[in-house]
Amino acid sequence: MVLEHMLSESLRRHSLPIKVLVVGAGGNGSAIFLHLPYLHQALLVWGHRGLNVTLMDDDLISETNCVRQPFAASDVGLHKATVLTNRVNLFWGLQWRAVPDAFRKDSLDGYHDQPDLLISCVDTRSARASIAEAVGSSGNTTDYWLDLGNNAGSGQYVLGQPLNQSNLRKGSRLRTVAELYPEIASPDIGEEALPSCSAIEALERQEPFVNPVLATSALAMLTRLLRYGSISHHGGFYNAATGRMSILPVDPDLWRKTQRRSRRMLESARAITSSKTASRAV
Repeated sequence: MVLEHMLSESLRRHSLPIKVLVVGAGGNGSAIFLHLPYLHQALLVWGHRGLNVTLMDDDLISETNCVRQPFAASDVGLHKATVLTNRVNLFWGLQWRAVPDAFRKDSLDGYHDQPDLLISCVDTRSARASIAEAVGSSGNTTDYWLDLGNNAGSGQYVLGQPLNQSNLRKGSRLRTVAELYPEIASPDIGEEALPSCSAIEALERQEPFVNPVLATSALAMLTRLLRYGSISHHGGFYNAATGRMSILPVDPDLWRKTQRRSRRMLESARAITSSKTASRAV
């Protein structure tokens, strides 16, 4: 049965700007980050205090990044997070923050200013696993975790409430991407993401407009949650070949079915990985 998810009580009572941490400044991360000022401006118009955003990524800009990410040749060699944050701050008159470091599972430990919303735009299972562990720790107070991911011609975004100090164990809690699709946060079955060494290879690995479609769709959902206080879907799946976007409804029955299917897929993937490892060892 499809439910209506209500904005968390802590954010409903929020009198300060919403603290947002964006992890990853690549295709999805840059698309999200460059669109967040529009949400910030809209919230201010609606009488909200807006957003206070931090962008975190230790990656340096390469020539290949200039093909389908918002970087110029003059940016090559600089930190992605710093370049994007400076650009946004200069254009919008903001004071958002860049952290040119990699996210680790202990990045939020003892952090006095934990994010209300963490947006992950990473391309490895190990990175997602670290984020899942960080926001799911007992002392963490992150209200929501929004994850974006994609392959060559499709992608998904999923908004969840990690089980932590802010989110209690209950049937209506939004399940996170790591709970619904554990295979994308399980590094033990191998990593698929590889760096692209040429412009042609970069475009073959990923079509150029998947990222902005995912970013704007995810932010449109988030906007409705923050403005109206409720949503009936908490994710979506986009296929560039068909142009179709399928939503992920707030449906506990569907969550249970998805989790059972995903666990079977994960077990199969682990068996295949184990078999390959054993074959190489012979």
